[in-house]
Amino acid sequence: MSLSPEERERYARHILLKEIGGPGQQQLRAATVAIVGMGGLGAPAALYLAAAGVGRLRLIDHDTVALSNLQRQVLYATKDIGALKVERAAESLRALNPHVEIEAVAARFAPLPLKGEASALLDGADVVLDGTDDFATRYAINAACRELKIPLVSGAVGRWEGQVATFKPGSPCYRCLVPEIPPNAETCAQVGVVGALTGVIGSMMALEAIKEITQTGKSLAGRLWLYDALNATSRTITLSRDPACPVCSHE
Repeated sequence: MSLSPEERERYARHILLKEIGGPGQQQLRAATVAIVGMGGLGAPAALYLAAAGVGRLRLIDHDTVALSNLQRQVLYATKDIGALKVERAAESLRALNPHVEIEAVAARFAPLPLKGEASALLDGADVVLDGTDDFATRYAINAACRELKIPLVSGAVGRWEGQVATFKPGSPCYRCLVPEIPPNAETCAQVGVVGALTGVIGSMMALEAIKEITQTGKSLAGRLWLYDALNATSRTITLSRDPACPVCSHE
């Protein structure tokens, strides 16, 4: 189905890009992206994916908005405190772009979900974004994406530093990057994070998802982008597959 006159105007700056154009915009409209975690990373990523015209966004989070979220989770307002994040996010995203179908799933992606539960949450997605903040849940999302053969864009932040990587069949998976949960793993709630950094990393996650959907540019699959906000520097390192990885070594 061709783009309507309103859609052509809304996405005009995308359509002007030779790497996207009309065909790429139609690919975005036909795509489904699942976002696990609607916090500091998922919130800005969802804003940019909705604005970009991704056809369906599935928002997965069990949490409610807290006052301490508002320093960085710019999708929410003070009036939203106490409300489910996915419900408030869905309302804001529909207002931003009524052409996008929003599915709000108020559920926790358990650290060790049953295969059926993982499939129900992620099945049918073309790309999954992981914006969660604990390793056990990241492991579960990675395993589910690998089982379903869905590209996974993963982001993480802490203090002044952030990172983004894409994991998909044929490339190293998240478990290759983090074989074991660090014994003294810390969260942003424990160590802090500068608010604007989550916008940078969340936007990068959205950008990589757009690239995966439109099959343009160089994927971050097999690579890890590291950003040091305090020193305004970044670098990209190559990842290797772990031959003993319990998730992807059999591929």
